[in-house]
Amino acid sequence: MKREHMFATRRADVVLLLVALIWGSSYLSAKTATAALPVLAVLFARYALSALACGALAGLRRRPRRWTRDEVRSGSVLGITQAAVLAVETYGVAHTSAANAGLIISLTIVLTPLLDRRGGRLPMTFFVAAGLCVLAVGLLTSSTGLHAPRLGDALMLAAAVIRAGHVALVGRLTVGRPVDPLHLTTIQTVVGTALFLPLAIPHLPELARSSATTWYQLLYLALFCSVFAFLAQTWAVQGTSASRASLLLGTEPIWAVAIGISLGGERLTAWTTLGAALMIAGTYWGQAVERAHRTSTLMEEELLSASATRP
Repeated sequence: MKREHMFATRRADVVLLLVALIWGSSYLSAKTATAALPVLAVLFARYALSALACGALAGLRRRPRRWTRDEVRSGSVLGITQAAVLAVETYGVAHTSAANAGLIISLTIVLTPLLDRRGGRLPMTFFVAAGLCVLAVGLLTSSTGLHAPRLGDALMLAAAVIRAGHVALVGRLTVGRPVDPLHLTTIQTVVGTALFLPLAIPHLPELARSSATTWYQLLYLALFCSVFAFLAQTWAVQGTSASRASLLLGTEPIWAVAIGISLGGERLTAWTTLGAALMIAGTYWGQAVERAHRTSTLMEEELLSASATRP
């Protein structure tokens, strides 16, 4: 029994690491796709293909689940915020390196607790870690020295802020409610498709004439980076601890750098290498501080609740 549990945990770990690798590779895939097509065409294709895949999965279920009002309401709101995240993120990666994009977007890890106030006041060490990440952004946006962020880097910074807001909103709209992950994802992709269709209409002929390589990139972004990654993450976190899951998923920026350099031919200067190291250290440190703070807060609440119910 113990051996089976260990095997299940390791299998979940492998899946989570695969999800992090896929998300890390998404920046180079998006950059390659936007080099061949306008950003709006890429966004529409990614959403439309994801919506078709999610709809097919929902329809092929052996035991179909009833769609609830909470799912439709929450999915519609989150579909708008998710579309905003991907729009700014895709425009950003089109104007910066895949490595920079993956590193800067990891700021979401330290920005989300700042926007989600359910955990109470954060300790000072968390803000020190966040400050380290801000310094890292300054170094990442430099080539021969510090200067104002370039367009792509500034957009990725904005995307990190919007994504943090989106993640905090996901928690507020779904925690404690009977929401099916596949239903929620399907609604979000349908909303995104509807939002980007009018904007992408002028580019549809260009999209239809795209090369097979471009379509492979679009399919990879939709089926693997969106649908598979989300569903695999949802399955895997059930077989391991939250701390272990966050640690494995936190390797995303490392994969983004590795793939950007090895497959994308990108290069890091001395300044950006230092920035990458500080970003990874800062996000991991901030994540650990926030996790410890959240655990401590929950334990205190449980003790207070237990003492209040004693006769």
